[in-house]
Amino acid sequence: MTSQVSSPAEQADEAVVGEQRKPAGTKDVRRLDRVIIRFAGDSGDGMQLTGDRFTSETASFGNDLSTLPNFPAEIRAPAGTLPGVSSFQLHFADHDILTPGDAPNVLVAMNPAALKANIGDLPRGAEIIVNTDEFTKRAMQKVGYDSSPLEDGSLDGYSLHPVPLTTLTVEALKEFDLTRKEAERSKNMFALGLLSWMYHRPTEGTEKFLTSKFAKKPEIAAANIAAFRAGWNFGETTEDFAVSYEIAPATTAFPVGTYRNISGNLALSYGLVAASRQADLPLYLGSYPITPASDILHELSKHKNFGVRTFQAEDEIAGIGAALGAAFGGSLAVTTTSGPGVALKSESIGLAVSLELPLLVIDIQRGGPSTGLPTKTEQADLLQAMFGRNGEAPVPIVAPCTPADCFDAALEAARIALTYRTPVMLLSDGYLANGSEPWRIPELDELPDLTVQFAQGPNHTLEDGSEVFWPYKRDPQTLARPWAIPGTPGLEHRIGGIEKEDGTGNISYAPANHDFMVRTRQAKIDGIEVPDLVVDDPHEAKTLVLGWGSTYGPITAAVRRLRNAGESIAQAHLRHLNPFPRNLGVVLGSYEKVVIPEMNLGQLATLVRAKYLVDAHSYNQVNGMPFKAEQLAKALKEAIDG
Repeated sequence: MTSQVSSPAEQADEAVVGEQRKPAGTKDVRRLDRVIIRFAGDSGDGMQLTGDRFTSETASFGNDLSTLPNFPAEIRAPAGTLPGVSSFQLHFADHDILTPGDAPNVLVAMNPAALKANIGDLPRGAEIIVNTDEFTKRAMQKVGYDSSPLEDGSLDGYSLHPVPLTTLTVEALKEFDLTRKEAERSKNMFALGLLSWMYHRPTEGTEKFLTSKFAKKPEIAAANIAAFRAGWNFGETTEDFAVSYEIAPATTAFPVGTYRNISGNLALSYGLVAASRQADLPLYLGSYPITPASDILHELSKHKNFGVRTFQAEDEIAGIGAALGAAFGGSLAVTTTSGPGVALKSESIGLAVSLELPLLVIDIQRGGPSTGLPTKTEQADLLQAMFGRNGEAPVPIVAPCTPADCFDAALEAARIALTYRTPVMLLSDGYLANGSEPWRIPELDELPDLTVQFAQGPNHTLEDGSEVFWPYKRDPQTLARPWAIPGTPGLEHRIGGIEKEDGTGNISYAPANHDFMVRTRQAKIDGIEVPDLVVDDPHEAKTLVLGWGSTYGPITAAVRRLRNAGESIAQAHLRHLNPFPRNLGVVLGSYEKVVIPEMNLGQLATLVRAKYLVDAHSYNQVNGMPFKAEQLAKALKEAIDG
């Protein structure tokens, strides 16, 4: 559950009101402009919930923020092992930020595995809060520690805070009728309370959340709230934490409006609902659960009041088949999946191309090939989206660039699908899907008008003067065919995957007709109206960095660093990958060097080189994690100098 706040000026006022517990006067309070915190523990320690709650309170306080959840693919990896470590990183600031941060300033490590898996990412001087209760000999040996890192001097370069989180939590909950194991489960709330004290986070939202989450188990709700308060009080009273920190609301980072924290998958879900309302069409989702796309199915299933129908199919092929049937029936039809599911859906996507029906195919990309890395991110489905079907089967491709942008990308994909009667691929990825940031809730009059006109009667006159309905008679501007709803009198027509005769839609094997239909379908996609590419180039640079999708944040952060250091570099980011913006060729030809960072082995670079004969330089990463800004800044500096 995410929190909603109002305008930046009002956010600052709300922050003061919401912050009821203040550190004692003897404590030092330091003002920071930003901080990066990582919660890490066993996959059963509740690190994702802890991070989500801290994020929600940070959003309600009015900070700008960006998050990076990172968790194992296994539902329950072996306890205390390195593969079982789950983490949640949050970067929040009093100014505009773009990424979850390169390196944590604070690590909360719930066990030895969490410490060992994350210590390499910490800069010297970072704060480490460790749960000393878990540093048993057996637990340390399980991850390869021959001696305790808390005692052997290996952490001397950091600010170490040893805290017996488990013991303190059990002690705080001794008045409750809980077993020790049940009480220990609340240690993540103790840690959340401690961090909330350290960074002056509001507390009321978390307490309300816990009351609601465990409404049917009031004893558990009360225990979690007690652990949360105990952690806050521990920070206030212990001598080990002599300093707390303030990060003011980002009052200048956002335009005035109503904001909420939102993840990419949630933004996509809301965008789909908004698109259906703007189109005045029922929304139909035919889907099969797959990480990291399943959250869209879960969310849309909650919105029957908006006319949303969700169908959890038995497999990927059934999901898209049902969605395509819904499109034939007049719905705004959607199917959601990840890379392996796109492979299974490819024949049905080709059928949608042949039928020329609007269909949204949402691919939340993850590491591959095959089932690959289910919980890690990648951008390696671009060529599959572009060419991954038999025959000439062109499909428009849209890619959001931030979690909040997923809302707008869903509306844009729906516009193209409805206007041009075509399936559309929307390429998000795991980083955007699970990450979150503040989102300004748009006013209704800011949303596009997506209404469509269904065919109502005959549209063609034969030589004998009789009027008939031709299902493939096209709009001269868009080349879109009419959308005829089944059951409309006089609009009976044939559908299927075999080639159709131009105009009539009858089966045709004629060579000339097939050539014409193939070229017409391609011309329809090529003719889609998309905005020109906007280039950010304040100093007439010679080097352009071109990106697409979720690389926007790291690229922009890297460009800022270079410009602050006096370097001249231009930046452009693609939302539309098929067709490309019409000015892309001119833009690329305006620079001596073009660098394309991608979380693949150079798929956009391959397309750019082939289409525009530009010697674009690839900078690639396929480790399942997003780029770091410093890493990109270094690579771009080398490109400028080279």
